[in-house]
Amino acid sequence: MPEPSSVGPVEASERVHLLDALRGFALLGVFVSNSLSWFSGRSLLPREQAKALTASTLETVVNSLYAFFVDQKFITLFSLLFGMGFALQMTRAEGRGASIVPVYRRRLLVLLGLGLVHMFALWVGDILSTYALVGFVLLLFRKRSDRTVLTWVAVLFVVLPLTLSIAQRYGPELLHGKEAAEAAAKATREVEAAHRTAFFTGLSSHSVVASQQANAVFAWQNLPNPGRPIWLCIILGRFLLGLWAGRHRVLEQVERHRKLLVRVMAWGLAVGSAVATLSLVLNLMYRNVPGGGPLGQVSPPAWMVGMRTLREVGFLFMGTGYAAAFALLFQKERWRKVLGVLTPVGRMALTLYLMQSAVSVWLYDGWGLGLVGQTPPSRTVLLCLGVFAAQVAFSHWWLARFRFGPVEWLWRSLTYGRAQPMRLTPAREAPAAH
Repeated sequence: MPEPSSVGPVEASERVHLLDALRGFALLGVFVSNSLSWFSGRSLLPREQAKALTASTLETVVNSLYAFFVDQKFITLFSLLFGMGFALQMTRAEGRGASIVPVYRRRLLVLLGLGLVHMFALWVGDILSTYALVGFVLLLFRKRSDRTVLTWVAVLFVVLPLTLSIAQRYGPELLHGKEAAEAAAKATREVEAAHRTAFFTGLSSHSVVASQQANAVFAWQNLPNPGRPIWLCIILGRFLLGLWAGRHRVLEQVERHRKLLVRVMAWGLAVGSAVATLSLVLNLMYRNVPGGGPLGQVSPPAWMVGMRTLREVGFLFMGTGYAAAFALLFQKERWRKVLGVLTPVGRMALTLYLMQSAVSVWLYDGWGLGLVGQTPPSRTVLLCLGVFAAQVAFSHWWLARFRFGPVEWLWRSLTYGRAQPMRLTPAREAPAAH
């Protein structure tokens, strides 16, 4: 039986600063994505109102740049880092003669609880609870071979999503006939539109209670989303690829893996850009069809069935390309000083992620500044950058005084069943600064 210290939280001096900085970089992209799609209310607006926000040339350019460089790429990167973190924790636990399973299960249970509170009490777009649930499946792969892990990455990214997409698109037609299937699909879209409208009305309310109640109702309504199984497959696939990279310490030993990282950067950015370009063109074609688009009343054409899988593969390539480029730049002293500014952000990413939700709810909901549904993409991005800059400064100030972010402290304390020492002592400050 290992001593408690052998399974305790990682000291600041043990952390991999590149991974922390990369996590901070990913958090910025996730914040921009969440704000443009959900916090601002754009995904809840009727089709014509949503299009009006991007009518000007500036907003069209900003929206296109977001779709090309940001949308889903950074949440992919964040998921890869989750898998890498699991591999790192597993390696360290084994080095201390301990099993990762008991502690990691408790860690995931606490994360699940935090995520559910976040989802129902604050913001519907929570990712923590999903990560926690998929994390339990990740444990099953901890002793699997690299070949098995990479095979499952392919299955989870291509085979299962494509199979599920085809089944969801054509299964009802085979079972009930084309007319009945189209009528059922139309009814489902109308129900979903009504749910979005009710949610937007609640967010526009001047009552905090009404706003958060609408959030909780919408979160509950979306739990049985038919796209969720595909989403869970994709997340597990990202986790497993991160697990493989973490096992081989790709981002811990960058110089040793420089040739691999250069290839990943080149292929990742090239393939990711090609898929993003194709996606922009095809989505533009679909949106120009009367009633088309994600909020429209026309079913997606047949070619859109496979497009989702292709887009996810493109997101994966672009996300890994970003990670490789970031790692290579981080090895240069000048770039390390610039990118290292994000290291404290990555160390307390959980706290800052939840803080982003709280601040955004205040910015956009009716009881706060009431900007929901009113900010075009350019203004939304500027708000994000302003909030994130303040978070960078806050994370530096906080970690100069404390070992963990406040929510990280709570997470670790509940995981290990005892309050963790929070304040930095002079003995700990030196290695932490180093």
